Amino acid sequence: MVRVWMADITPLLIEETYQAYYLKLPEWRKKKADRNHHLIDRVQSVGAWSLWMRVKERYGLPDEVVYNLSHSGNYVLCAFSDAQGAKVGCDLEVVKELREAVARRFFCQVEYEHLMQTEEQERTRRFFRYWVLKESFLKATRRGMALDTRSFEIGWDENDSPYLKDQPEEFPERYYYQEYQRVNVDAGIAVCTTDPEIDKQLYLLEL
Repeated sequence: MVRVWMADITPLLIEETYQAYYLKLPEWRKKKADRNHHLIDRVQSVGAWSLWMRVKERYGLPDEVVYNLSHSGNYVLCAFSDAQGAKVGCDLEVVKELREAVARRFFCQVEYEHLMQTEEQERTRRFFRYWVLKESFLKATRRGMALDTRSFEIGWDENDSPYLKDQPEEFPERYYYQEYQRVNVDAGIAVCTTDPEIDKQLYLLEL
């Protein structure tokens, strides 16, 4: 089963708290955090890995379990599956302004047209829904942006739930989507996985 956890990293913006978490990281992760020039980027890096370590410990997960991390603004996200051989990708994006030029460049034509036909007051949120759905699939394949974002298409059923309508031939497995919402968190949150069992609850962990 896939489970998804989120944490607010605001406490790590305090230097003393940041250092307490930083010192618990493996050396390679410390170096990854140190490469970031901006404080928020370092905090996101430390916070994401700290969240994963806590979740891994909570469930007693082995090192080889498949997982994925994401972060945006003051939030970090992690998703994992305990199913052998499963693929998992997750993405979190705090809602900001609509980026129509990005949609025109990276979305399929059908996706872009659907976005622009969405009522104006809902268009920005639809953009971020598309974005995290696209990104979570890229991450599930482990190809990332090396895979053309227009090589697969997101469709919507009668309940406005997303599904993978078209996908690259090199990834023939069936992929499943789950979106999440959290009270007082204005963000697009999604997981994409080959594991058909997905916990629909988004769990919150306090750092």
